[in-house]
Amino acid sequence: MTSEWGEKSSADLMSRYVSKEMGYAVPKEGWRICLAHEFKEKRKPFQAKDVSLSNVLDHIGLGIRYLKWWYKKTQVEKKAPFIDMFRAQPLRQIYGAPLGGIGGGTITRGWRGEFCRWQLNPGMYHYKTVTANQFTVCLRRGGQTVYQQVLSVERPPTLQGWNWGYCGEYAFYHALYPRAWTVYHLPGQNVTLTCRQISPVIPHDYQDSSLPVAVFVWDIENKNDYALDVSIMFTLVNGSGHKDDKSGGHWNEPFHLEKEGEAVSGVLLHHCTPVNPYTLCIAAREQPDREVSHQTAFSPRGTCSGLWSDLITDGRLDSPTGSSPPTPKGEKVAAALAVSCSVQAQSHNSLEFCLAWDMPTITFGSREREHIRRYTRYFGTKGDASPSLSHYALTHYRQWEKSIEEWQRPILQDSSLPSWYKSALFNELYFVVDGGTVWTELPEDADVSDGVRSENGGLPAQPAVIKEFGRFAYLEGQEYRMYNTYDVHFYASFALIMLWPKLALSMQYDIAGSVVQQDPTERLHLMSGRYSPVKAKNVVPHDIGDPDDEPWQRVNAYLIHDTADWKDLNLKFVLQVYRDFHVTQDTQYLRDMWPICQAVMESEMKFDLDGDGLIENSGYADQTYDGWTVTGPSAYCGGLWLASLCVMCKMARLVDKEETYQRYRDILDRGSTAFDKLLWNGKYYNYDSSGRDLSNSVMSDQCAGHWFLRASGLGDYQAFPKEKIQSALKSVFDLNVMTFAGGQMGAVNGMRPEGVPDRSSVQSDEVWIGVVYGLAATMIHEGMVEEGMRTAEGCYRTVWERLGMAFQTPEAYCEKGIYRSLAYMRPLSIWAMQLALNTSQKDQTSSAQTGTVEQGQDVRENQS
Repeated sequence: MTSEWGEKSSADLMSRYVSKEMGYAVPKEGWRICLAHEFKEKRKPFQAKDVSLSNVLDHIGLGIRYLKWWYKKTQVEKKAPFIDMFRAQPLRQIYGAPLGGIGGGTITRGWRGEFCRWQLNPGMYHYKTVTANQFTVCLRRGGQTVYQQVLSVERPPTLQGWNWGYCGEYAFYHALYPRAWTVYHLPGQNVTLTCRQISPVIPHDYQDSSLPVAVFVWDIENKNDYALDVSIMFTLVNGSGHKDDKSGGHWNEPFHLEKEGEAVSGVLLHHCTPVNPYTLCIAAREQPDREVSHQTAFSPRGTCSGLWSDLITDGRLDSPTGSSPPTPKGEKVAAALAVSCSVQAQSHNSLEFCLAWDMPTITFGSREREHIRRYTRYFGTKGDASPSLSHYALTHYRQWEKSIEEWQRPILQDSSLPSWYKSALFNELYFVVDGGTVWTELPEDADVSDGVRSENGGLPAQPAVIKEFGRFAYLEGQEYRMYNTYDVHFYASFALIMLWPKLALSMQYDIAGSVVQQDPTERLHLMSGRYSPVKAKNVVPHDIGDPDDEPWQRVNAYLIHDTADWKDLNLKFVLQVYRDFHVTQDTQYLRDMWPICQAVMESEMKFDLDGDGLIENSGYADQTYDGWTVTGPSAYCGGLWLASLCVMCKMARLVDKEETYQRYRDILDRGSTAFDKLLWNGKYYNYDSSGRDLSNSVMSDQCAGHWFLRASGLGDYQAFPKEKIQSALKSVFDLNVMTFAGGQMGAVNGMRPEGVPDRSSVQSDEVWIGVVYGLAATMIHEGMVEEGMRTAEGCYRTVWERLGMAFQTPEAYCEKGIYRSLAYMRPLSIWAMQLALNTSQKDQTSSAQTGTVEQGQDVRENQS
């Protein structure tokens, strides 16, 4: 199921690798790239200037209102707008797997080894490569240093006293998240180093997965006929390359911690900013045959030859005692840790490092209140946890790896699955951690429903699942900074419900609590120019806020539409509630959510303007496709509505509400008839029912409602006849996939039946990677496995192999030239493909068992 063009693009990434060394225990599956690789295609981000003239004319009011809002935000309030159409992040084709667990902040190490993307302040990204953050190797033979090299292909203008410019043709990077490997063959030395990077991201683990730590294990292979002494030095700047690194008052100190028969030592780098101070920590485990040494403080500017000479002299650092003085304003300080061991001839040995960071309490942009991070439940809130965190990581990482391998093994060993899919499935999970993610404790005074209790259609003030498992939030995208954007979470949620279901349920309770709240404050909405309430009752919020403001306190950071436009959000809430119940079988969750589902469905009923059981759109399709004009019922929203009626029928039966069941059943029967009559054209469902010139465009996501029914085990509801779904999917595959870009870039959102992309809006001619993975899942549910895999493969090859967007999968790209919104939530929907594969395997097993039983009955009948 791997195409020839796919194999070629994968091979291109390693074409410049000249060594035959493949590293120590590097897995076969994953994303692999030579450090000397250069991506040929350099794309630009979508910005305001890329809007076509016709679309500019259609949205001139929006443009003027956005410009005014942008000016006020950036020039008056001096804040970063949560969507910046004028300063999109340029594409840097450098990122690798992020470091750290869920919700404690992240540091990204690029595939060439640089520390280059920082999210320590919650939800706010800082894109800066810190030159002095490096690993350096020193080889000694017979008491003499024979080789010392910074393991970096860069040749920076600073730190000229160090030996830079390692030849990238002798190294490659391999990622299978949450682990990554960098293999360095040292030219002329007959030595190969394999750096294995491990973060504690472990499904169904709600303790270790929250830890802000990463471990680096260096495996050293000595293929010489003589022994070598090998030292690895880890250097780290106190800070993140941000201007506050020079704000003064930062200081470092060495530490040693011994407990439970294990000792670790290293350096603590205290970053003493007035807001969100933190401590970085580099540490190593002390063992009889390892020597750990350190340099408490050095200045990471100038030639820095003193540190280099210190290591080159004897393979160790001077290890001064005592703390460094606080930095004067304008100066930076860094620290170094070296670990040494002997490696016998034709033998192997290993060295271990830990990087930890401790920012236990956080405030968001408004500075209104402190939030406590999840990991503090186990390591305390005092800001002194770094030694304990590093001790725990260095003594538990093998256990983490065992758990990770047990989880990944069945998928990696499944020979029916193509290699690209295994890489995509695990590597796209980076966003669960690196989506500006926060995981906090529920404050003692919090009330998720703002005083609306269960008897009035609300929830308990502190639902048990949030109290026990904490509050979870992640951004729509690193550039679209809104927490828990619900229409996008609809797609991404498969990763959470399958791997960390308690976090998925916790988030649903939070959303449900906000549904019953209202905020009558009038606010200008940029799309319509109308003033309307910030939050209407019984309407699902678009999101729960901007990290530069105060998430959870004020819902709906989004200003584009008012709540009247958000028809699909309510439906997506109902569909997710049942899907989550189907996966978890949590009956208390179902009982708690039932009245809220009823309330949001009632608020949707007003859109059934002609009483035919089908809701209608006006002005905009819905929240997800907010650039597409639509009139009357549409395939997307209409399909979500019918699917929601199906799950309401199912839930009514589960909670013994027969009368309610009959009501929804009646609406469903009438709505299905109307949907079929208004939208089915004999091959697929029309985009909308308006009869406009473009209403018969082929929308790639037209079967989204049916997809959720299949994912929830309700494919037998027949809201959408099987033969019509399969015909629609075939039309999408033939037109949106195979007629677009030679079938090599996934599915374009909109395609005309004559085989040219629909260019009627800024989004219709885009490919949305997360939508494509959902479409592929739908195909797999319908037995179109080969078509589903081919469809999804186009996105993976384009993003990870052609465009250099590893670990920053965007929301969208066009056939040529541009992309939009790097590092986006929606591609986590690839886990919907895995759910579909799991479901189809179960169906096949159960069919085979049924066949065996029937066969047995036939035999018994014949015998009798």
